[in-house]
Amino acid sequence: MGLFGRKNTESATAVATLPVDPALAALTGDYSIDPAHSSIGFTVRHAMVTNVRGTFAEHEGALKLDGTDPAASTASIDVKIASVDTGIADRDGHLRGDDFFDAERFPLMSFRSTRAEQLGGDAYRITGDLTIKDVTRPLSIDLEFNGAATDVYGNERVGFEGSAEILRSEWGLTWNAALETGGVMVSDKVKLTFDISAIKNAA
Repeated sequence: MGLFGRKNTESATAVATLPVDPALAALTGDYSIDPAHSSIGFTVRHAMVTNVRGTFAEHEGALKLDGTDPAASTASIDVKIASVDTGIADRDGHLRGDDFFDAERFPLMSFRSTRAEQLGGDAYRITGDLTIKDVTRPLSIDLEFNGAATDVYGNERVGFEGSAEILRSEWGLTWNAALETGGVMVSDKVKLTFDISAIKNAA
């Protein structure tokens, strides 16, 4: 099932005559991300030898799925930086401070999609603009569509999971400390992870 733009080598006229997948068309609509059943996290190498994992507990976002014209589907999300949680209060405070996110001046991290494409099967890539602090740069996120279902409360849901890698220095997150044995305290490369459940808005 294709949710976003599907690559096709046929002519535009032939593509226009293809019937719309009823199951896909049924997903058309506006959705709100359910933060209680979604997770936005990150993993970064610490002291060259282990990984530190964290999440952003507070976030909100929207999906617009168009089953008759999947390439018109869009996604947006806003993450509250102050909600960062790595399980260590002192470390979380450091991340919120001037050395890293400067959450008081820049309270939100945001993503706005500009393009989506199908890679094959339920695999997709969504590209957009990621803004951290006062820097906006393009980011591509590889996603897997996990399916659609109606929950016990009658909500129509869709689910996605995905990941992306960034170099934090490209968004102005440059703080580091040298280790006596060589290397640095925090790696530049950061893996972002997304596990999204979204509820279809009432018509």
